[in-house]
Amino acid sequence: MPEAASLGQAIADARKRKEISQKKLAELIKRDDGEAISPQYLNDIEHDRRSPSSNTLVIQFAKVLEVDSDYLFYLAGKLPSDIHEKKLSPEQVKNVMTAFRKDVKSTKKR
Repeated sequence: MPEAASLGQAIADARKRKEISQKKLAELIKRDDGEAISPQYLNDIEHDRRSPSSNTLVIQFAKVLEVDSDYLFYLAGKLPSDIHEKKLSPEQVKNVMTAFRKDVKSTKKR
């Protein structure tokens, strides 16, 4: 997946690559209550006027569009559910983020 500037751009780019209309993609993405999101809501997400209301939506976008969910969570500024649910202590979060930043810093040098 090419580098995107935002979550909305990443979703729009992936949708276009798969040649799926906004209407069709909206039908495939279900809210927590089981109802499909509206094409207008999807349009707002793609234009960065709104963010997905739950991690479930981010995961569904990743699955349907065949993109990495961790990258979409990163663009959304959220932690994936499997990490968030671990109930890490402040010290554990600090250690994880320090290791992440160190890895990112070393990756940029390559």
